[in-house]
Amino acid sequence: MPDPCSFSGKGWRILVDLDPQTIMVLITGLVAAGLFAGLLAGLLGVGGGIVLVPVLFELFRVIGVDDAVRMHCAVGTSLATIIATSIASIRAHRKRDSVDLTIVRRWAPWVAVWAVVGGVVGRFMSADMLTAFFAGLAILVALHMALAPAHKVLRQGVPGPVGSAGIGSTIGVISSLMGIGGGTLSVPTMVMCAVPAKVAVGTSSAIGLVIAIFGASSFAVNGFGAAGLPPLSIGYVNLVGFALIVPLTMLAAPWGARLAHALPTQRLKQVFSLFLAIVAVRMILSLMQGS
Repeated sequence: MPDPCSFSGKGWRILVDLDPQTIMVLITGLVAAGLFAGLLAGLLGVGGGIVLVPVLFELFRVIGVDDAVRMHCAVGTSLATIIATSIASIRAHRKRDSVDLTIVRRWAPWVAVWAVVGGVVGRFMSADMLTAFFAGLAILVALHMALAPAHKVLRQGVPGPVGSAGIGSTIGVISSLMGIGGGTLSVPTMVMCAVPAKVAVGTSSAIGLVIAIFGASSFAVNGFGAAGLPPLSIGYVNLVGFALIVPLTMLAAPWGARLAHALPTQRLKQVFSLFLAIVAVRMILSLMQGS
């Protein structure tokens, strides 16, 4: 039985032989990503994964992680960190009574099941396929954030059991495969169902916790014993990245929650959408250059 936390001797040598400048790049990147992801989790209800996945993808490249598992590890590790981020964000939003538990109970079972399915599907996707999937959807998310009118309402109230099953399943599988907390999908969906924006953000944090728990568990199990994993990984979840990022995301998530209740967020969404589009295009260009 392979040790899920083991790594090849070559991989450990790469980690040990990193020069001081590279180590500083890694530390700075993880600190900045952790703080930014936590802030966004509280501010926009997006779980932070939309930032963490591309950052981890690049940082794993710097330390020489095998290209075949680099994107899988970025997604799995991101999902694991969102567990802590979501808890911090939920606490902050619950204090402001902005978590709708009725919606959570209606969507959560479907989100959980399909987040697990996402981990299974991800196991059989090549690194390039998973990267292209993330980059393509990230561009769509960026366009929606930048161009969609704020507070557009299509119906009054979230759909019943059948509609909620469809919504929860879609959010669960896509979010799991992207390594995100689902806020980029669940927040606009709730807003279009006449849920107040601040409540949608708070409720999305709770949905993100469900995605993160079941998605990260699925990626950990499905990556068990995979070749080329970074040091100290359980399947596709890297414990080093998790341990370094989580304290920072938990620190910054309440800051974002306070800002969400104090500032208009439309302009911030547009700025973030530009950042996301640039990251996604860079990933696509990387794929094209490697083909």
